[in-house]
Amino acid sequence: MTDAFHFDALLPAEIAKKAADVGVHKCHLPFWSLLTLAVLAGAFIALGAVFSTTVSAGTVGVLPFGVGRLLAGLVFCLGLILVIVGGAELFTGNTLISMAWASGMISTPHLLRNWLIVYLGNLLGAVATAVLVYLSQQYSFGNGAVGVTALEIARSKTSLGFVQAVALGMLCNGLVCLAVWLCLGARSTTDKILAILFPISAFVAAGFEHSIANMYFTPIGLLIQTDTTFLTAIGKSVSDYPSLTWTNFVLVNLLPVTIGNILGGVGLVGCMYWFVYLRPEVRPASSLQAMRHENEPSRALLKTD
Repeated sequence: MTDAFHFDALLPAEIAKKAADVGVHKCHLPFWSLLTLAVLAGAFIALGAVFSTTVSAGTVGVLPFGVGRLLAGLVFCLGLILVIVGGAELFTGNTLISMAWASGMISTPHLLRNWLIVYLGNLLGAVATAVLVYLSQQYSFGNGAVGVTALEIARSKTSLGFVQAVALGMLCNGLVCLAVWLCLGARSTTDKILAILFPISAFVAAGFEHSIANMYFTPIGLLIQTDTTFLTAIGKSVSDYPSLTWTNFVLVNLLPVTIGNILGGVGLVGCMYWFVYLRPEVRPASSLQAMRHENEPSRALLKTD
């Protein structure tokens, strides 16, 4: 006889155990499966960024700043909804795997393997989407307003100070991981979508920095910048965007934001909830040992393609 279905969300302590269990599963996915899911996640987040850029186009000076940012944030939620409901592997959310690592359920090499493969897969998916959007010339829509907005977003992201970018990355992934945390406790697709809306729209509206989203936002600006005909049509030139270079994309934005995302996801969310619900003083050693035994991977699971 099966247990009765419950509509109530999981309690926080149950979410913590589920987060650790999910982390173990993620670390034992075969290489090609993990990479493919990571590419999908990069593309999904990029699609949310395309939606956000398009909706933001033409709002400057028309809508109050906060209202325009709120709209951009709400539609950007498409990205994480596709990741969570559709199924994909997102680097920023996977910083919560640190809970399984802290509980001794996975090794450091397994943790780093997941992060590296997923990060590179996200990069591939996001940049590939940027290339497709560039080839489609979607940025020319709205009499060029979409492209102008994309260029301005990319310029702002490559103009940040290092410490500022790290801090913005920490704040961002704190909210992203809280959205993922709430989704782990959800019982239905509707629950998950509602859990995503406010944390994700909050980080976008506030201007926090998401490394995977930036893998789309900045490359699309760099690609648009190569279209001299478009730049002439909007009355701009490459010299109007001196900070917008591939070097600045990597060193000024992507590197510090990634560091911030790791610190935010691991330190502000993963370690906090591990400390509250999973540390040995709270969960008896026998219970932790049982969790490790339940999730001990077979040789087949550990084998990568």
